[in-house]
Amino acid sequence: MKDHKKTVAVATALTGVLALGYATFSSEAALAGKPGMEKCGGIVKAGMNDCGANEHSCSGGAEEDNDPKEWIYVPEGTCEKITDAILIEPAPEAESEEAESAS
Repeated sequence: MKDHKKTVAVATALTGVLALGYATFSSEAALAGKPGMEKCGGIVKAGMNDCGANEHSCSGGAEEDNDPKEWIYVPEGTCEKITDAILIEPAPEAESEEAESAS
């Protein structure tokens, strides 16, 4: 039981840190499709999502906490570290990596 409380506390803290990090960016466009950022669902607080889902088209439209269809951008590799998080879309490859693989 104690381990469960600790897991919940860590997940809550990580969600808060991610939400705070999101608040420092001026717009969603700064993150969209950027190499090193991935879409992570199921961890978003109500009103803190990055883009449209669940029949709404704008960021901030999430109506409930931890909806698996609502997502935010997080640094690559972060989503897999968060309890109950769902990787919706992996981070795009950097242009230099794409150019090297094409050669």
